[in-house]
Amino acid sequence: MNWLPDAWSDLFVVETPVLELVVRGTILYFAILVLMRFMPRRTGGELATMDLIFLLLVAEAASNAFGEYASVSEGLILVVVLIGWDFIVNAASYRFRFIEKLVSSPPIQVVRDGRMLRRNMRREFLTEEELMSSLRHQSIASLDQVKAAYIEGEGALTVIRFDDK
Repeated sequence: MNWLPDAWSDLFVVETPVLELVVRGTILYFAILVLMRFMPRRTGGELATMDLIFLLLVAEAASNAFGEYASVSEGLILVVVLIGWDFIVNAASYRFRFIEKLVSSPPIQVVRDGRMLRRNMRREFLTEEELMSSLRHQSIASLDQVKAAYIEGEGALTVIRFDDK
Protein backbone atom coordinates (compact mmCIF):
# COMPACT_ATOMS: atom_id res chain seq x y z
CA MET A 1 0.00 0.00 0.00
CA ASN A 2 1.42 3.34 -1.07
CA TRP A 3 0.66 6.38 1.05
CA LEU A 4 2.46 8.85 -1.18
CA PRO A 5 2.74 9.10 -4.97
CA ASP A 6 6.01 8.11 -6.60
CA ALA A 7 6.32 11.46 -8.37
CA TRP A 8 4.44 14.50 -7.11
CA SER A 9 4.96 16.27 -10.43
CA ASP A 10 2.69 13.71 -12.16
CA LEU A 11 -0.19 15.17 -10.16
CA PHE A 12 0.11 18.45 -12.10
CA VAL A 13 1.09 17.27 -15.60
CA VAL A 14 -1.55 18.12 -18.21
CA GLU A 15 -2.00 15.13 -20.52
CA THR A 16 -5.08 16.35 -22.41
CA PRO A 17 -4.34 19.27 -24.76
CA VAL A 18 -5.32 22.55 -23.10
CA LEU A 19 -7.24 23.77 -26.16
CA GLU A 20 -9.31 20.57 -26.08
CA LEU A 21 -10.21 21.22 -22.43
CA VAL A 22 -11.18 24.82 -23.26
CA VAL A 23 -13.33 23.72 -26.22
CA ARG A 24 -15.01 20.96 -24.18
CA GLY A 25 -15.85 23.36 -21.36
CA THR A 26 -17.12 26.00 -23.78
CA ILE A 27 -19.33 23.57 -25.73
CA LEU A 28 -20.82 22.10 -22.54
CA TYR A 29 -21.49 25.51 -21.02
CA PHE A 30 -23.30 26.92 -24.03
CA ALA A 31 -25.09 23.70 -25.00
CA ILE A 32 -26.58 23.35 -21.53
CA LEU A 33 -27.41 27.07 -21.44
CA VAL A 34 -29.37 26.73 -24.70
CA LEU A 35 -31.09 23.51 -23.64
CA MET A 36 -32.17 24.99 -20.30
CA ARG A 37 -34.04 27.76 -22.14
CA PHE A 38 -36.50 25.11 -23.33
CA MET A 39 -37.18 23.77 -19.84
CA PRO A 40 -39.98 25.08 -17.61
CA ARG A 41 -38.92 27.92 -15.34
CA ARG A 42 -39.47 25.86 -12.19
CA THR A 43 -36.88 23.24 -13.24
CA GLY A 44 -33.98 24.96 -11.53
CA GLY A 45 -35.75 25.55 -8.23
CA GLU A 46 -34.87 28.93 -6.78
CA LEU A 47 -31.68 29.36 -8.83
CA ALA A 48 -31.46 31.34 -12.03
CA THR A 49 -30.70 29.16 -15.06
CA MET A 50 -27.16 30.48 -15.46
CA ASP A 51 -26.41 29.93 -11.78
CA LEU A 52 -27.68 26.35 -11.98
CA ILE A 53 -25.61 25.59 -15.08
CA PHE A 54 -22.54 27.16 -13.52
CA LEU A 55 -22.87 25.18 -10.28
CA LEU A 56 -23.48 21.88 -12.04
CA LEU A 57 -20.61 22.20 -14.49
CA VAL A 58 -18.08 23.47 -11.96
CA ALA A 59 -19.02 20.67 -9.56
CA GLU A 60 -18.60 18.11 -12.33
CA ALA A 61 -15.25 19.53 -13.45
CA ALA A 62 -13.99 19.62 -9.88
CA SER A 63 -15.15 16.08 -9.16
CA ASN A 64 -13.31 14.82 -12.24
CA ALA A 65 -10.16 16.49 -10.94
CA PHE A 66 -10.44 14.34 -7.82
CA GLY A 67 -9.99 11.10 -9.70
CA GLU A 68 -11.04 10.80 -13.32
CA TYR A 69 -8.34 13.02 -14.81
CA ALA A 70 -4.71 12.02 -14.54
CA SER A 71 -3.86 15.43 -13.10
CA VAL A 72 -5.46 18.07 -10.94
CA SER A 73 -4.44 20.73 -13.47
CA GLU A 74 -6.89 19.45 -16.09
CA GLY A 75 -9.80 19.86 -13.68
CA LEU A 76 -8.57 23.31 -12.71
CA ILE A 77 -8.33 24.36 -16.36
CA LEU A 78 -11.96 23.31 -16.91
CA VAL A 79 -13.10 25.14 -13.78
CA VAL A 80 -11.28 28.32 -14.91
CA VAL A 81 -12.89 28.07 -18.38
CA LEU A 82 -16.36 27.70 -16.84
CA ILE A 83 -15.81 30.57 -14.42
CA GLY A 84 -14.53 32.70 -17.30
CA TRP A 85 -17.55 32.02 -19.52
CA ASP A 86 -19.95 32.58 -16.63
CA PHE A 87 -18.33 35.94 -15.90
CA ILE A 88 -18.35 36.97 -19.58
CA VAL A 89 -21.98 35.97 -20.13
CA ASN A 90 -23.11 37.68 -16.91
CA ALA A 91 -21.22 40.88 -17.79
CA ALA A 92 -22.57 40.84 -21.35
CA SER A 93 -26.14 40.25 -20.20
CA TYR A 94 -25.79 43.17 -17.78
CA ARG A 95 -24.56 45.50 -20.53
CA PHE A 96 -26.64 44.29 -23.49
CA ARG A 97 -30.39 43.78 -23.11
CA PHE A 98 -30.66 41.36 -26.05
CA ILE A 99 -28.17 38.98 -24.39
CA GLU A 100 -30.15 39.19 -21.15
CA LYS A 101 -33.24 38.13 -23.10
CA LEU A 102 -31.34 35.22 -24.62
CA VAL A 103 -30.05 33.79 -21.33
CA SER A 104 -32.89 34.64 -18.91
CA SER A 105 -36.50 33.57 -19.05
CA PRO A 106 -39.04 36.37 -18.70
CA PRO A 107 -41.73 36.03 -16.02
CA ILE A 108 -44.96 34.37 -17.10
CA GLN A 109 -48.30 35.34 -15.60
CA VAL A 110 -50.32 32.45 -14.18
CA VAL A 111 -53.08 34.39 -12.33
CA ARG A 112 -54.84 37.57 -13.45
CA ASP A 113 -57.56 39.25 -11.39
CA GLY A 114 -58.22 36.13 -9.32
CA ARG A 115 -58.47 33.79 -12.32
CA MET A 116 -55.98 31.11 -13.28
CA LEU A 117 -54.42 31.41 -16.72
CA ARG A 118 -54.51 27.70 -17.48
CA ARG A 119 -52.71 28.00 -20.81
CA ASN A 120 -49.68 29.57 -19.14
CA MET A 121 -49.89 27.09 -16.29
CA ARG A 122 -49.81 24.25 -18.83
CA ARG A 123 -46.71 25.74 -20.47
CA GLU A 124 -44.96 25.64 -17.11
CA PHE A 125 -46.42 22.28 -16.04
CA LEU A 126 -47.91 24.02 -12.99
CA THR A 127 -50.90 22.20 -11.54
CA GLU A 128 -53.71 23.92 -9.69
CA GLU A 129 -52.66 22.12 -6.50
CA GLU A 130 -49.07 23.39 -6.83
CA LEU A 131 -50.29 26.92 -7.44
CA MET A 132 -52.60 26.85 -4.43
CA SER A 133 -49.82 25.37 -2.27
CA SER A 134 -47.48 28.20 -3.30
CA LEU A 135 -50.19 30.75 -2.51
CA ARG A 136 -50.80 29.22 0.93
CA HIS A 137 -47.06 29.50 1.65
CA GLN A 138 -47.53 33.24 1.13
CA SER A 139 -50.59 33.33 3.48
CA ILE A 140 -53.11 33.57 0.65
CA ALA A 141 -56.16 31.35 1.13
CA SER A 142 -58.08 32.13 -2.05
CA LEU A 143 -57.51 33.25 -5.62
CA ASP A 144 -59.93 36.11 -4.91
CA GLN A 145 -57.07 37.82 -3.02
CA VAL A 146 -54.69 37.65 -6.00
CA LYS A 147 -54.50 40.49 -8.51
CA ALA A 148 -51.61 38.82 -10.38
CA ALA A 149 -49.17 35.95 -9.94
CA TYR A 150 -46.07 35.29 -12.00
CA ILE A 151 -43.57 32.49 -12.30
CA GLU A 152 -40.30 34.38 -12.41
CA GLY A 153 -37.34 33.43 -14.60
CA GLU A 154 -35.67 31.53 -11.74
CA GLY A 155 -38.85 29.59 -10.92
CA ALA A 156 -40.15 31.49 -7.88
CA LEU A 157 -43.83 32.46 -7.69
CA THR A 158 -44.39 36.19 -7.18
CA VAL A 159 -47.84 37.32 -6.05
CA ILE A 160 -49.46 40.76 -6.15
CA ARG A 161 -52.50 41.03 -3.91
CA PHE A 162 -55.49 43.23 -4.58
CA ASP A 163 -54.78 45.12 -1.35
CA ASP A 164 -51.13 45.84 -2.30
CA LYS A 165 -50.57 49.46 -3.25
